[in-house]
Amino acid sequence: MTNLRELLGSNMKIYRKSAGLSQSKLAERVDTATNYISAIEAGRRFPSIEMLERIAIALNIDTTDLLSKKNVQDYSEMKKTEEQIWLNISQNLSTYITENIQSLQNTKVRP
Repeated sequence: MTNLRELLGSNMKIYRKSAGLSQSKLAERVDTATNYISAIEAGRRFPSIEMLERIAIALNIDTTDLLSKKNVQDYSEMKKTEEQIWLNISQNLSTYITENIQSLQNTKVRP
């Protein structure tokens, strides 16, 4: 069984990365040191309840999400699905643009 420090660190890292934040940017938002954020994510430190709340607010999540195994698994799956959807949209859009450019190039313009 994963201990609570490891679970918190893992969840925090996933949510931080999903929010597009570096450790230093998150540290800035919660008014702490970057090495403290790093230590939490590595499972070497466990923050106070007040710090947990500040981290959750900075990540735009509920405090309980940081300590929940189920939430982070669901969130990770959702992000994978979202990434796949955007990849499909990108590929389809690229194909559509290429086909229409070719169609326009093959059309003669009449004065």
